[in-house]
Amino acid sequence: MDDVIRRSQALLERFEADVRAELPQGAEIFDAHVHLGNDIDGMAGDFDELVAIQERHGISGAFMFCLDEPDRHPSFSAANDRTLVQAERSQGRFVPFVRLDLTERPIEEARRCLDAGARGIKLHPRAQKFMLNDERLAPVFELAAERGVPILIHGGRGLPPIADALRALVDRYDGAELIIAHCGIADLAALANCFSGRPGVFFDTSVWSPLDVLDLFRLVAPEQVIYASDYPYGQQPASLLLTLRTAKLAGLDESQLRALLAGSARRICRGEAPLPLSPPCGPDTVVQPLTFARIHQYLSMATPLLWTRQADTIGVLGLALNACDERANGHRDDTERIRELLLTARDLWRAFPEVEDEGDRIRSARLAFRLVHLANITAVTSAA
Repeated sequence: MDDVIRRSQALLERFEADVRAELPQGAEIFDAHVHLGNDIDGMAGDFDELVAIQERHGISGAFMFCLDEPDRHPSFSAANDRTLVQAERSQGRFVPFVRLDLTERPIEEARRCLDAGARGIKLHPRAQKFMLNDERLAPVFELAAERGVPILIHGGRGLPPIADALRALVDRYDGAELIIAHCGIADLAALANCFSGRPGVFFDTSVWSPLDVLDLFRLVAPEQVIYASDYPYGQQPASLLLTLRTAKLAGLDESQLRALLAGSARRICRGEAPLPLSPPCGPDTVVQPLTFARIHQYLSMATPLLWTRQADTIGVLGLALNACDERANGHRDDTERIRELLLTARDLWRAFPEVEDEGDRIRSARLAFRLVHLANITAVTSAA
């Protein structure tokens, strides 16, 4: 196991070098979506680990909030207090957001934390089990507009259509800036239809699939897209690589890329007006060699198995590895890199049953997923 861990780390370091090479010279990076704390699903975001990750990758700051914590009742108060302490400890690196539960005095908790230094509001309708037409959201948006702070709302998996109800809130409380997390994939087409070209509404890039980000770029202004990792769920270097490669494929110019990486988020921090909006610029189609389309297909099948730490009884990694043997239309270097990632991930995956410690088994599964994710990003963005 030690050998495969070393191989994994060496591969991650090679992709870290790729990210550094693809960044604009001297570009600032700001992460618009990170968590610290302990989630009831077992995921943990650690202060020291996150600072080390950000320093390693040149990330200067982040919007930070708690997870769905075991002590979230009442009102996320204990978790929000920890968020404020961690923000102070970070000496300005982490910008704290207050997380709310609509069933437990949300306005009182929001006012308490904003008065204590929070600079944004986090809402998670899936985790906290509310709909976007819930009348209790209105005073939250009213407060955000009154205080001039942004609302970051979960827009990823596990939600029904949310666009119409969210538009009604934004229309009613025009001063509230909104960040829709995870590219708004829960209702992407409708959200883009509602908010494309609307200043003060942003979408963050914290998703697994490069295709989601590419689709977002063709639907909204590039200045409405802001970089985010969703740490600890999203990890480096995959998070930055996905954003950089999709931005290149979408045709963002350097000023737009710099705004995506940090400029727009920093303007939100400073309470400045959003940048003027350009037309959407992403492609309507993606062209890739069939080899990479096959690899992407098999890795999409592998991902939920890794997330749930199941054995690869279907043999999907083997199918992806076999696809690496095909002609790759001039992309042989990419297929070889994918092969190395997948061989190492397969060795990790096969070792799961032999790992006795549950914590070590979880870490091995997550490391295997990181390698598979990098392989998938490479397959989808080979033309970048």
